Amino acid sequence: QVQLVESGGGLVQAGGSLRLSCAASGIIFNIYNMYWYRQAPGKQRELVAGISSGGMTNYADSVKGRFTISRDNAKNTVYLQMNSLKPEDTAVYYCNAKTFIVVQRDYWGQGTQVTVSS
Repeated sequence: QVQLVESGGGLVQAGGSLRLSCAASGIIFNIYNMYWYRQAPGKQRELVAGISSGGMTNYADSVKGRFTISRDNAKNTVYLQMNSLKPEDTAVYYCNAKTFIVVQRDYWGQGTQVTVSS
């Protein structure tokens, strides 16, 4: 049974840091591309960062230079290190896993709240 279990969200002051984790189970983790999305109140869900099965990364312009996505295949876990946080980073952050090997599959985590106070 597939699970993406997120942790690390919380309340921080502007300029602070958080590290989000997403632990995957029930999938062959190393064939999945992993992504972090976020959704703020009243806004559409947006892609924040992605990392391919081979380790290539991409970021939304709004977080470049501040956020870092990484993965540890031995732990079946993807991370999002968030530095220099701004109030506009406040959102529910979601972990997503996609693969196109053999068959297309797409899984989502439950979301974790990140709140950045001014």
